[in-house]
Amino acid sequence: MPNLPAFLSYVIITTFTPGPNNIMSMSNSSRYGLKKSIKFNYGVFAGFFMVLVLSNLFSKTLFDFIPMIKPYMTFIGAAYISWLAWKTYRSKPPSEDTVDEGKRTTTFTKGFLLQFVNPKGIIYGVTTASTFLVPYYSSPAVLILFSFIMAALGFISTVSWGLFGSVFQMFMKRHHQIVNTIMALLLVYTAVSLFV
Repeated sequence: MPNLPAFLSYVIITTFTPGPNNIMSMSNSSRYGLKKSIKFNYGVFAGFFMVLVLSNLFSKTLFDFIPMIKPYMTFIGAAYISWLAWKTYRSKPPSEDTVDEGKRTTTFTKGFLLQFVNPKGIIYGVTTASTFLVPYYSSPAVLILFSFIMAALGFISTVSWGLFGSVFQMFMKRHHQIVNTIMALLLVYTAVSLFV
């Protein structure tokens, strides 16, 4: 991996910023308590791990059969990360209204299945695989290990959002523009570093 800081910046920012997994975990925990909603977080971990493994295998297959696709995948990955930086900069702080009342659930199955319809998670998996992993690693065992580590980081994120939901939400509301600007600049750095 040629640029570890860019990889870590992208993974950490994308994992810990608001998205369906984090917001639903925060919402479930504030409504039912972390202990009762932890099954949802386990489901997120399992489903997200599967999405990441499939993203790595998909990207590896593309790279094996069409090796000249690497520059295009890098460009698409950089464009997506840049778009994510813009959306992060312009985003508003998360609120309870972000999650539809009828979709709040604490089951393992709901957390697992959410991953297969979660656009942020799917795009994150494909972008990470095609931009940072598959061009440099070809071993399926290494790609599965990266999938496990990133899914574990996702689990830490959802549990953190659940555990510190109200504090984190209050901080984001008070300082959302500063936090968004810092995260957006780190994402821009990540996108630019793909070409350096």
